[in-house]
Amino acid sequence: MTKAERTRQLIVEKTAPIFNTKGYAGTSLADMTEATGLTKGSVYGNFANKEEVALAAFDYNWKQAQSAVRDQMAARSTSKEKLLALTGVFENLPACFPKGGCPLLNTAIEADDTHPALRDKAMEAFRGWKANLVSVIKAGIASGEFRKDVGPEETAITLIALIEGAIMISRLTDNAAYNQAVMSAVKKTIIDLA
Repeated sequence: MTKAERTRQLIVEKTAPIFNTKGYAGTSLADMTEATGLTKGSVYGNFANKEEVALAAFDYNWKQAQSAVRDQMAARSTSKEKLLALTGVFENLPACFPKGGCPLLNTAIEADDTHPALRDKAMEAFRGWKANLVSVIKAGIASGEFRKDVGPEETAITLIALIEGAIMISRLTDNAAYNQAVMSAVKKTIIDLA
């Protein structure tokens, strides 16, 4: 890795938690320089602007989140167990999960109308997550774990909506019990696929 690549990586790793916690609008250049220990010139010598840093930070945060989910799913053998692993990740976020919660939720809400490039990143992340779940659900139908009348895309979107909704409600209210209640509903939804 070149010195420039290491510097870019440092900037992304140090600012990613800030962007995920404070959002694009709430993250200032002062936040970025304080977190990295670099000057404004060093930050903008490696990135064209704040949006470019935010896009790289989203990619970094999403990769962390997906890694946590995929590691848990990969450790399971059946489709049902793979889907149930989602609840384990989102009930008790592992240490490797990005600080500030789900980057998809955070970015999708903030960037909806104000930052088209960030919105596109969030949309790409959503599509990837949905495709992964659809694949698991189709495998479960093919193996006979799930009923043949289960709609893979509808089920995947429902699971994502329940999980993201649980995160939003529990963060808004600062009440983890709401997250646990919705994760129980997610488990029931998965169990009812059989």
